[in-house]
Amino acid sequence: MKILVVDDDREIAQLLEIYIRNEGYEPLSAFSGEEALTLLRTEQEIGLMILDVMMPGMSGIDVVKEVRKDSKIPIIILSAKTEDMDKIQGLISGADDYVTKPFNPLEVMARVKSLLRRTSEHVTDDTPDVLDIGPLTINKDSHEVKTITGTPVQLTALEFGILYLLASHPNRVFSADEIFERVWRQESIVSAKTVMVHVSHLRDKIEEATNGEKVIQTVWGVGYKVESH
Repeated sequence: MKILVVDDDREIAQLLEIYIRNEGYEPLSAFSGEEALTLLRTEQEIGLMILDVMMPGMSGIDVVKEVRKDSKIPIIILSAKTEDMDKIQGLISGADDYVTKPFNPLEVMARVKSLLRRTSEHVTDDTPDVLDIGPLTINKDSHEVKTITGTPVQLTALEFGILYLLASHPNRVFSADEIFERVWRQESIVSAKTVMVHVSHLRDKIEEATNGEKVIQTVWGVGYKVESH
């Protein structure tokens, strides 16, 4: 599997290349957003992208938005920005994870492996292959979500994971910490905020595709649920 590093700082790109190669993956580097998009179109088997936000020309956020038009590739954003709104902007644009600079390369690789493991694993419980929840049909094997009229709902791997978790346990309320641990498969002190951003973006996509249907309910002070119909 190839991992694409996108950063205009060549020293950072070269450092990450070393760690990526040591983990058994093949590193690729791009030094601008435009170059990254070209590689994504021309290279085969790119399984994940590590993307800097602040680059001359096309920003990392713009790259994410462009990629998300037709790809669910896992994306980890790197940025020197540490403000919460900057993190939220990165996540809302479609990124799966966010790491601030300066960073520990070992932490970045741990997040890489976690994302790849999560996107490659199939659900192993006894839930049906296809779930029908309200206006949505969810296929766990193909990771596809469609409305009852057949309109596809384009979700990232994390968004699909959240929706499938809630839909496969209708009426059960999951706390943000539970969702984070089950979907992200790791613990984090910022889990609640991260989950909130992804749920908000997931809701926006569902409501846009279903003319405003409220599929995911918030139980204030407790968490989130999907009601059975």
